[in-house]
Amino acid sequence: MALLEVERLQVTFRKHTLFGGRRVVRAVNDVSLHIAPGETLGLVGESGSGKSTTGRAILKLVPIESGTVRIEGQDIASVRGKALRTIRSQMQMVFQDPYSSLDPSSTIGASISEPLRVHRAMTRAQMRERVEELLELVGLRPSHADRYPYEFSGGQRQRVVIARALALNPRLIVCDEAVSALDVSTQNQVINLLEDIREKLSLSYLFIAHDLAVVRHISHRVAVMYLGHIVESGPTQRLYQSPAHPYTQALLSAIPVPNPRKRDQARRMVLQGSIPDPSNPPSGCPFHTRCPYAMDVCGQSMPQMTPIDGGGEVACHLQTSGPTLGGRCLDELTPPARQTEVLETTTARPDAVIKCVSTQPA
Repeated sequence: MALLEVERLQVTFRKHTLFGGRRVVRAVNDVSLHIAPGETLGLVGESGSGKSTTGRAILKLVPIESGTVRIEGQDIASVRGKALRTIRSQMQMVFQDPYSSLDPSSTIGASISEPLRVHRAMTRAQMRERVEELLELVGLRPSHADRYPYEFSGGQRQRVVIARALALNPRLIVCDEAVSALDVSTQNQVINLLEDIREKLSLSYLFIAHDLAVVRHISHRVAVMYLGHIVESGPTQRLYQSPAHPYTQALLSAIPVPNPRKRDQARRMVLQGSIPDPSNPPSGCPFHTRCPYAMDVCGQSMPQMTPIDGGGEVACHLQTSGPTLGGRCLDELTPPARQTEVLETTTARPDAVIKCVSTQPA
């Protein structure tokens, strides 16, 4: 049984414009995903794709328009008041900026003990003992409980935020860009800490990030999001080695190559343009305006999820129409040597395609 089940989740924001108009933005559109106990699901995509809104909707920090969000079989979309508070004790969030998510006027001991005061009937001594236990769990000293957030480095503050998220022994933690504000060495330390805690406490993570190299290291499965839609999901190894959606292929090609000897052999696919306006999304497949493989059907109808060889699903007409891939890797359709030929034969506009850039010297 899945710990978290999200089915057809939709989140819409309605804003009034300056001249009396109304702008409707569907930030999350028909998103379905699941996370098993002890599993980490990575959620990736460009800025504005709806990743953070999805994470906040799962914790019901933003209103859910439709769909279901079940934690251990209990739907939280319709519950309120004390029932919602009880369920929320099983789900916590780690935000991107640890300094802004901590009260600068309170000691970190007070910040970590706040969930205990709200949800648990504990004495002051019991709360102090629990705070010291949590600080040791995340690699800090118990004496740090009396210090203020400004006295810590960015990595230490993020450890404090993780300790606060663990206070109530939750089953699921949503990590929203939890390491993106840290330097590389500190990122590695925090990622290793999260993995150790997951194994020790049997936690599950929804790990939202831009850095696909970090996501590959920590995630069991990965979901790729574009303009409010999940366009591909599957086991990490399969998705990174055999991407089945053009958008996934482009994101993976942007990962820096650490080996200088192999860097000259790398081929990069650069996405032209930016994500369309979510208040006026394109018809059909949301990615077709930037896709080099776009066909007529791509602008007419939204592709349905199709099973992929090796596990997972993809929403792409290339798997069901035209040059049918039938769940195989996208590279089987367009080997790198034929990339230019494929671009010339597609129906995508010249100003909205993925360009294949060779890093080899001319």
